[in-house]
Amino acid sequence: MSNRLPISVCLVSGAEAHRIGQTLESVATWTSEIVVVLNEEVQDGTEEVAVRFGARVFREPWKGFIGQKNSVAEKCTQPWLLNLDADEVVTPELAAEIRAVVSQPQPTHAAYEFPRCTFYCGRWIRHGDWYPDRVLRLYRTGAAHWVGEEPHAYLQVRGSIGRLRSDLQHHSNESIARQIAKIAPYHADFVQRRVAAEKRSGGFELVIRPVWRFLRAYFLRLGFLDGWQGLYIAGLSCFSTLTRYAMVSEAREQSSKQP
Repeated sequence: MSNRLPISVCLVSGAEAHRIGQTLESVATWTSEIVVVLNEEVQDGTEEVAVRFGARVFREPWKGFIGQKNSVAEKCTQPWLLNLDADEVVTPELAAEIRAVVSQPQPTHAAYEFPRCTFYCGRWIRHGDWYPDRVLRLYRTGAAHWVGEEPHAYLQVRGSIGRLRSDLQHHSNESIARQIAKIAPYHADFVQRRVAAEKRSGGFELVIRPVWRFLRAYFLRLGFLDGWQGLYIAGLSCFSTLTRYAMVSEAREQSSKQP
């Protein structure tokens, strides 16, 4: 126990029994605490997997990403917090960098970010819009809290932010079909906010934005170096952007027809 770092690993989870184990295994032997806030309706065995790795599990109704992330942070007891998702793995290299940071008598920064590398369709993606995809996840207790607009939560930090170099591994999308199925639900909150603000989707949003997203991902950010996966990711970014603003137009038309 003496070799464990003063870190609370905090996770917000749904039904993730099939993959949360590899996440917890990557941190269980060198951190002092694991805390999981689990959606109250989950019955797939996620809780049992988490407990097996020594986690404290709290079942709560879904409050949105921001509410859940702040809730799990409030339950942690260690001087440092490391926020992870159930599809992420801390590599030994990243763990070594984290150890060096939190072992300092006077850490230089209040929080630290690091690159995240996604495994997609049999390949690690190292270019385009998906890399380096720096995420801010390590921070001192009391130095930050989660804010933003659903579903985009981000840490608001009181103090300076440092950078680590090693990758956090991301095993997000298990198949193309699963990823496509998530596009419309993921944009639902954005569409509601834009319609409520009476903002329209014109030619810029429906044509220029999607085309720009493809050109930026595939050419400017060298997505073509990631093979057919890089081409598909750039195309998916274009399609997702188009879908988001088309959904706004659809919602506005539907609301205008209501009495």
